[in-house]
Amino acid sequence: MPGSVAPCFTDGQKADIRRFCGYPAYGAGAAGFSSWRFFQGYGTLEYRMNNLAPAEVAVTLQYISTLATLEVAVPKTSENLDTESATAWTHNADEMRDRTNLFDNWRRRLCGFLGVPPGPALAQAGVTLVV
Repeated sequence: MPGSVAPCFTDGQKADIRRFCGYPAYGAGAAGFSSWRFFQGYGTLEYRMNNLAPAEVAVTLQYISTLATLEVAVPKTSENLDTESATAWTHNADEMRDRTNLFDNWRRRLCGFLGVPPGPALAQAGVTLVV
């Protein structure tokens, strides 16, 4: 179709971006009255995902790759929960917390790059905004 622009991201990449930014699942489309569809931050995120410049898409894809790597590292810490130390190796008791904090920090960086507030799942602990 003349004048049409190819989508910036696949549906899977968009789902990852939403999830990493702390926003809920989009669902099957714009039908219905799901309240989360009306949050300004969510609308901004959807707009940005559909209208980024090619260089911005490339940067976002790098974020997705980094975040995917960090995300899978967090559950792997459970492999060491039963070991305090082994000969010269000593377990970092704060490893899960440290990895989760690193992961969440990168998630917030992605939100900052996209110019959207962190979503509800990434909100600061103990702080809830009701508008």
